[in-house]
Amino acid sequence: MAGHSKWANIQHRKNRQDEKRGKLFTRLIKEITVAARMGGGDVSANPRLRLAIDKASDANMAKDTLQRAIQKGIGGLDGVNYEEIRYEGYGIAGASVIVDTLTDNRVRTVAEVRHAFSKYGGNLGTDGSVAFMFRHCGQFLFAPGTSEDKVMEVAIEAGADDVVTDDEGGIEVLCEPPIYAQVKSALEQAGLKAEVAEITMKPMNETVLEGEDAARMQKLLDAIENLDDVQQVFTSAVIDE
Repeated sequence: MAGHSKWANIQHRKNRQDEKRGKLFTRLIKEITVAARMGGGDVSANPRLRLAIDKASDANMAKDTLQRAIQKGIGGLDGVNYEEIRYEGYGIAGASVIVDTLTDNRVRTVAEVRHAFSKYGGNLGTDGSVAFMFRHCGQFLFAPGTSEDKVMEVAIEAGADDVVTDDEGGIEVLCEPPIYAQVKSALEQAGLKAEVAEITMKPMNETVLEGEDAARMQKLLDAIENLDDVQQVFTSAVIDE
């Protein structure tokens, strides 16, 4: 079924992430280390670690860097205890924002997140204030020109529950998080390589921002994403350039 055109926005987000590759590596190393500490170093028995390694491989992280992060996790974090904390809030024009962090100092982190929201026109909310407006799911995005019939056949057979094509021909596949790995494997075995493959918080409704509002929202998102303790940011905002 068709959805509104969003491929340009997806590429915009991906390009901005690529520009912050150094920051991305730092976050991936932290995530790999924490995943290994919590679930062990066996990738086949630790879905969180497998996902983190997949992301690191997609970002062309060196294998020795990746292995050091796993070993650091297995051997403990050199006395550092990271805590996972999620913050929720609102940006420009009421766009919802979810901020996932890994921190060794929650007082510092909440102060920095609150400051970023308030400085750039947003508001930090309470737990649960916006999370209900997002779906926790596996998401695969294919570039325009990919065979919709093939993607649909493989994805549905593998257990995915939705395949959506936008007005530009981009294809989105959604599945429940527990079967993300099997859907990813089935798609890859069929020769279907997604431009984006991740477990995400997908907004159920989007807020399209243009002009000054779009620029202000981008500044807010950049400020939050640049914080050292922030791992991921999810938003309902669609920034129309």
